[in-house]
Amino acid sequence: MAAAESAGLHRGAGAGARRKAKEAAVGAAARALFYPTLLYNVVRSKVQAEFRWWDEVDQFVLLGAVPFRRDVPRLQKLGVHGVVTLNEPFETLVPSSVYKSRGIDHLVIPTRDYMFAPSLVDISQAVDFIHRNASHGRMTYIHCKAGRGRSTTIVLCYLVKYKNMTPTTAFEHVRSKRARVLLTRSQRKVVQEFSTKVVGAAAATTSSSPSVDVVPQSEDGSGLPGVIREDASSPSHKATP
Repeated sequence: MAAAESAGLHRGAGAGARRKAKEAAVGAAARALFYPTLLYNVVRSKVQAEFRWWDEVDQFVLLGAVPFRRDVPRLQKLGVHGVVTLNEPFETLVPSSVYKSRGIDHLVIPTRDYMFAPSLVDISQAVDFIHRNASHGRMTYIHCKAGRGRSTTIVLCYLVKYKNMTPTTAFEHVRSKRARVLLTRSQRKVVQEFSTKVVGAAAATTSSSPSVDVVPQSEDGSGLPGVIREDASSPSHKATP
């Protein structure tokens, strides 16, 4: 039995080491690809009218790509009073002090690009931040690098919690506003986990309700459309398609 426990510990340590190595490799790739893919997105936004830097999901939610300093006055004119940044420090082009000088609150949730998703704790903090602004009639800008995965994860969870949408309905709504949104497997999974948590909390507070609606499932059981695929499996994960 002791030998079995020892073997289990070794396997766990090995898996942990492999996971850390994978995270480090993806982090190095994300750092190396950041400026080339950013330049690609900028050029494409100049030549394609439909390739917008940000899109309005509803009257209080703006979803898009990483802003430059010159974008801050434009965001302020649009009515943005809060910004949620999902970038790591090397991807962040506007410091909090610049937002603060314009009266804009800035919530920073550093999240690694490509294969990673914000934690449930970070998601809860972000969606409540958005809701507080919306409750006062204020818009929030949610962004990552390209406005496709990390930021979309937050917006979907906000729609699930505060607009009573299922993950599927939320995704379809966001995609109707910003066609190039795309989730990785980990991002898709955390949206479903957040939805389950929200549904569970609602059921606990409304125990008189006879049943809770089941979230529609896709073929992979995620509750999100099968068209959402792993970024890393496609060359398009390096830049906005």
